[in-house]
Amino acid sequence: MTILIPNDDAADAAVRFDPETFWSRFQHGTMAVGDVRLHYVEGGEAGSLPPVLLLPGWPQSWYAWRLVMPMLAASGRRVIAMDPRGMGDSGRPSGGYDMQAAAAEVHGFIAALDLTSNGAIDVVGHDLGTWIGYAHAVDWPGDVRRLAVMDAALPGITPPPPPGIPSTEANLKTWHFAFNRLLDLPEVLIPGRERAFLTWLFATKAVKGWRIDPAALDEYVRVLAAPGALRAALAYYRAAFSPVGLVEAQARAKRTLAMPVLALGAETGVGDMLLETMRLVAADVRGGTLADCGHYMPEERPATVAGALIRFLSSDATLETRTP
Repeated sequence: MTILIPNDDAADAAVRFDPETFWSRFQHGTMAVGDVRLHYVEGGEAGSLPPVLLLPGWPQSWYAWRLVMPMLAASGRRVIAMDPRGMGDSGRPSGGYDMQAAAAEVHGFIAALDLTSNGAIDVVGHDLGTWIGYAHAVDWPGDVRRLAVMDAALPGITPPPPPGIPSTEANLKTWHFAFNRLLDLPEVLIPGRERAFLTWLFATKAVKGWRIDPAALDEYVRVLAAPGALRAALAYYRAAFSPVGLVEAQARAKRTLAMPVLALGAETGVGDMLLETMRLVAADVRGGTLADCGHYMPEERPATVAGALIRFLSSDATLETRTP
């Protein structure tokens, strides 16, 4: 049964990124955690409400959250969008891309910024950020008051698709999982073609592809073309789907999450798959599917995503849903 999250079409369409206004409210920062310097963008007020940590997905960066961040900050939150190692403008070491290391690094980042000085914080992940956010919540549950995850399958936990040749639709959604795991070939084919690669990827996986405008494409091309960035991005997939990575994920799934979890899929993305996956590993799960939305939810439906997060992260959260 698909649970559709109502969209606010007018509000979503009205959201625009105004750099001058944004940078008057937010600022860049870096923090050394272990062997890597992590980049982040933060803003909002440190008040009585817990901070919100945002984790982006592949092949993006903190910038994927730029439309959502002002709305979260306006709700009274300190908002921090972090580039995990190898992503955006963070450092790109040669190793450390398994989920245990990524989760520990998020914990170290939270500690370095003293984000839990007044208690646990709220963590939100999209795509690869969902992998990292979930692993961090399991490995460091004391850090996380509430967890929100968006449009991803969890390697080693989400049930695999049925055997056989995938449909054209399924192939367009999932081809990169096998491709990104290949040794050497992506590094041969993509360098120098980052713009063509990302243009095709965004057009294929988005419903509202125009929301990733030329300025956004320029930013994502910049960070993917940076020295070491492609190698680092691929390393997450190679580690997560390795025999060791899958065994570690299955062991992690045996530790049930106790904090409230919000799981949101996109109608042309994973749909309710993420919601059903989180019900396997967490005790208190709600969520559903954003209608008329592709994979890049924070950009395609920014007001709808922000509204769902603000309602969920409130102390007595309820999420309005409808069933077709």
